[in-house]
Amino acid sequence: MATDKWNATDLPDLTGRTAVVTGANSGIGLTAAEALARAGAHVVFAVRDPERGRAAAATVHGSTEVRRLDLADLSSVREFAADWKGELHLLVNNAGVMMLPEQRTRDGFEMQFGTNHLGHFALTNLLLPHITDRVVTVSSDLHRGGSGVIDFADLNRTANYSPTGAYAQSKLANLLFTLELQRRLTESGSPVRATAAHPGYAATNLQSHAASPVARLFMKFGNRFMAQDDRAGSLPTLYAATQDLPGASYVGPDGFREMRGAPTLVGRSTAASDPEAAKRLWTVSEELTGTRFPLETALRRG
Repeated sequence: MATDKWNATDLPDLTGRTAVVTGANSGIGLTAAEALARAGAHVVFAVRDPERGRAAAATVHGSTEVRRLDLADLSSVREFAADWKGELHLLVNNAGVMMLPEQRTRDGFEMQFGTNHLGHFALTNLLLPHITDRVVTVSSDLHRGGSGVIDFADLNRTANYSPTGAYAQSKLANLLFTLELQRRLTESGSPVRATAAHPGYAATNLQSHAASPVARLFMKFGNRFMAQDDRAGSLPTLYAATQDLPGASYVGPDGFREMRGAPTLVGRSTAASDPEAAKRLWTVSEELTGTRFPLETALRRG
């Protein structure tokens, strides 16, 4: 399934379809939203700062709207989902924070785990009754870092906080979430598919918030001389969102160490493929967020 020539101009006609892209005001979220709108989709920019979101949406040719969503605040997630009416064809769980100094979400969770995983976990479950096609969650090849496994004994990283370790755990959680979501969708007979993607090494503003000055300097150098741009970085997301792929597929660049290149199916760590860890993480995430998989809705749709 090599796709060395695939790019955003190869998107199918998305006229009449609605997509939500979290964090669509910048980086690969913005370029993905732009491509989806250009292909005919109505794209909802789900962003923490509506003013920045409106400024970004104004640069996009196509049908867009902006709605407030703060993934670090579960009340905001619930409000966004409660206001949704009608079908939602595509949910792109793109927003994220990276290698921050130790911080907490409004609900007291470690910021990276709470934003990157728990916020999207809750959003997906709450919107799932409306979703008719696909959920795409953006992970990272850095899911292999840190301890390499989910630390269920300290999900909030209260002991020996590491910005890189916390980020790696949140990105591993994204892949385990996708794995278990697809298992539940399949078991319930739902036609909705869950896929994941990573952008490779893409130059965005995400890296500028790293806790370590040394890390920020390295990333600034890498962004300038090694990274692909955000348009290329969004291609795996767009591929995972629109191509006929098996559920739980993981898409990334096909180049050296998956840092850049055309989108293709890629591998993941053994820990990211562990179905028991995925089930356990799902149960814990339900308890932490107070959201559940809407099984009856999925069964009716199937």
